[in-house]
Amino acid sequence: MAVAVVYRCPECEETFCWRGDRRQTERMGDQYEVSEAGVEALTIPSLRWEEPPEGPVVVLLDQTRLPAEEVELVCTDVPALVQAIRTLAVRGAPLLGIAGAYGVALAAARGFDVEEAAEALAQARPTAVNLGWGVRRAAAAYRTAAAGGPDAQAAAALAEARAVHDEDIEASARMAAHGLGLLGELLPGGGHRILTHCNSGALVSGGEGTALAVALAAHRAGELRRLWVDETRPLLQGARLTAYEAARTGMAYTVLPDGAAGSLFAGGEVDAVLIGADRIAADGSVANKVGSYPLAVLARYHHVPFVVVAPTSTVDLETEEGSDIEVEQRPGHEVTEFSLPYAQGPGAEAGTGIPVAPLGAQAYNPAFDVTPAELVTAIVTEAGVVSPVTRNGLAGVCSTSRWSKSRSGNGMMAE
Repeated sequence: MAVAVVYRCPECEETFCWRGDRRQTERMGDQYEVSEAGVEALTIPSLRWEEPPEGPVVVLLDQTRLPAEEVELVCTDVPALVQAIRTLAVRGAPLLGIAGAYGVALAAARGFDVEEAAEALAQARPTAVNLGWGVRRAAAAYRTAAAGGPDAQAAAALAEARAVHDEDIEASARMAAHGLGLLGELLPGGGHRILTHCNSGALVSGGEGTALAVALAAHRAGELRRLWVDETRPLLQGARLTAYEAARTGMAYTVLPDGAAGSLFAGGEVDAVLIGADRIAADGSVANKVGSYPLAVLARYHHVPFVVVAPTSTVDLETEEGSDIEVEQRPGHEVTEFSLPYAQGPGAEAGTGIPVAPLGAQAYNPAFDVTPAELVTAIVTEAGVVSPVTRNGLAGVCSTSRWSKSRSGNGMMAE
């Protein structure tokens, strides 16, 4: 497994490798009073393909080290990329699809066993359907080009990976537009107070994200009053990542403990809930970061719209019901230890964090929970909005998407 750790200074764009020192990103600014001056989007892409003289690489922004540091991981082989996926250095359904496709292209370009690489990538995380989908698209392109030889196959896999990447950028923009329109219908007058869970912005996408892209569109339109950011335990993707993105884009935001959401609803402080998704079953059940289902229950009780934003590539029509979704179980140490990777240097392992539970304590740590369709007000995709959420409605929006999907291996094909 070959991986390098590269730092980039957010001010001068200088890059440098790990030498035991750290560079801090610029301060994010006050979460209540955010000035438009100096705000900016991500300075480093979440993922990119590069071709230095020593050979092609996949470069990732290491999300485990945000917000304190902007650190890049340079993956020269598939085992390094698989490790980055499993440790959540790269995460989020759309971005995992992109990473999976580029991983196949990397194996092909480097002369590794592509079929073996595709299997390893697809199995790296079981719940996020986009990962296997992206892998199958690039692998199918690789196989189709077999008559042209290894170079042609590698070129075909890379072209397909780039197509997956480009399609996600466009899908993100379309979801933002559809979502903003939906908010206008559900909540006329603007001044939205939106609650979100986990992270669903540019860090999970080739574009500006899914649910957070809708909130960003509302912000740009002057219609966002407050973004409520669940901290999202145990790995704090909300406090670390969503707040990081919100600050950079100038949104007014407030971080709250997951358990405080109920008091916000009770006080009438939430106008809508916006979340992403890692897999949507054919019946409209939504698998998303654990803690999403309780928010849906709260939203229903308090008559607040609960909106899911995800591309059609996240819809798995072959998974009939939510109960059929395999929910990833994460390591127990994520619950029983408090770990800050950037404080420990690269390569920190389990057992090096600060214990927050007695030695030997058992931990229940599902990565996701499943929200039934009847609790979902709408599902926003790049092809349109499904509301009410029904099996037929979901199948219909997928069939009318710009791309038709093949889960058997051919991926999305332009109509």
